[in-house]
Amino acid sequence: MMKYISTRGNAPELTFEDVLLTGLATDGGLYVPKEVPQFSLAEIESWRDLPYTELAHKVIYPFVEGCVDSDALQTMINEVYGAFGHKAVAPLQQLDNNEYVLELFHGPTLAFKDFALQLLGRLLDYVLERRNEKVVIMGATSGDTGSAAIEGTKACRNVDIFILHPYGKVSEVQRRQMTTVVGDNIFNIAIKGNFDQAQDMVKASFGDQSFLRGERKLVAVNSINWARIMSQIVYYFYSSLNLGGPLRPMAYSVPTGNFGDIFAGYMAKKMGLPIEQLIIATNSNDVLHRLMSQNLYEVHPLQHTITPSMDIAVSSNFERLLFDLYDRDGAALADLMAKMNKRTESVEVSEDKLGKARALFDSFAVSEDLTVQTMQEVYKETGYLLDPHTAIGVKAARECRRNPRIPMITLGTAHPVKFEDAVLRAGFDMPKLPHHLSDLMTREERLEVLPADLATVQEFIATNTFKD
Repeated sequence: MMKYISTRGNAPELTFEDVLLTGLATDGGLYVPKEVPQFSLAEIESWRDLPYTELAHKVIYPFVEGCVDSDALQTMINEVYGAFGHKAVAPLQQLDNNEYVLELFHGPTLAFKDFALQLLGRLLDYVLERRNEKVVIMGATSGDTGSAAIEGTKACRNVDIFILHPYGKVSEVQRRQMTTVVGDNIFNIAIKGNFDQAQDMVKASFGDQSFLRGERKLVAVNSINWARIMSQIVYYFYSSLNLGGPLRPMAYSVPTGNFGDIFAGYMAKKMGLPIEQLIIATNSNDVLHRLMSQNLYEVHPLQHTITPSMDIAVSSNFERLLFDLYDRDGAALADLMAKMNKRTESVEVSEDKLGKARALFDSFAVSEDLTVQTMQEVYKETGYLLDPHTAIGVKAARECRRNPRIPMITLGTAHPVKFEDAVLRAGFDMPKLPHHLSDLMTREERLEVLPADLATVQEFIATNTFKD
């Protein structure tokens, strides 16, 4: 049975089931697998012709073995990815010679987060049903996470879900994808503040859950939950196998704010997939790029951009990579994170540790003007409209590419229809909403606007939890 340990080395080891329900470790760290499953090149090669659903089972099952029945996992995977809007689930779109976009937006909310959150909802319900428990999901979203989490859990019998978003700071399509979902267990809270304030309220609530009534506890659905990263590892294997891997290496460019999606790529490499380069593509909120390029970890004020899903000043998942860079020394990492979390001073990572990261990772920060310009250039070259986050990935890929003979795959994180401001600014007409969302703009919305005040938010959650 797979065990999970905290990056800060001072919390109990847990099973997958407990990690799924836990979020942050008691020492403030993030859970990672104690052992990383290893696949040989021959084993990976034997998966070449598997459909996405069967490949997903091969990659995910070692992480849940002993907690989730193998057949039950396959059923959940089939239900989730069988409902996606493209039979290939994650099709590749070619832009140029050895240059591709991996389309991860064919799920119900048109964003890559559907891959993880649709499965997370089913795993939660499976585990809670067996334990005869109910939980409260509390999360903060700067864009896509909220709608994907709500879609993934709307049918869960054992979950109430409260999603905080910064009032007026997510696109209308993104907001409506959250606020128009019908379900007695769904609560949208618009906070009069920014994403980091919402995130801080979520963290504070997880730290002290005494505001909840009864035997309830909070569960996280943001990318600190290991189940999300585990689900995202699959599409690295899938895309590689589709382009001749594992017999040839791949390079990936990943639009990232919180480092979760790109950490999944790092995990794929650790599991045996030949990946030669991972590019951290960021917008002007470039905390990761500054760390990688200058060895300077310094939290800057948040800037609001046309790529809101990457408007994050603090990159929480980076801690999982640092844990490996520090040779899984939890005590050393706890010291480093204590300095980083003060947010008042700049912090340096030791040069030899950062050197290990730079062997695999490159980084590039893309301004709004360059984002729009890349959308225009790619459309002119190919007739293909990128969403602004994917455009940042493509630009970073073109700037940082080490070897043109190796396929470069940019993760296509969202459908352009979700980002009207960027599409219009680039001079394009808005694409049509996919059929299942065609009436989205006329559906009735349900949301609660609250001040950025922890006590008010917690009282609202306590009052509305499992009323029956």
